[in-house]
Amino acid sequence: MKTNEGTIDRALRVIAGLALLALAYTGTIGVWGYIGLIPLLTGIIGICPAYSILGLNSCTLKK
Repeated sequence: MKTNEGTIDRALRVIAGLALLALAYTGTIGVWGYIGLIPLLTGIIGICPAYSILGLNSCTLKK
């Protein structure tokens, strides 16, 4: 699979994922905060399954 997330997109996903996980860990937002694993993992690997299904691509590099 090809990378379909750009650098800014990936950074925002990682930040949002970590924030949600931290809030869940501290009990601020409950167990729903563990949904932050999804943006964290997609940001780390650079591939978003939803982007693939919808035909989107925020990566500007041409391979």
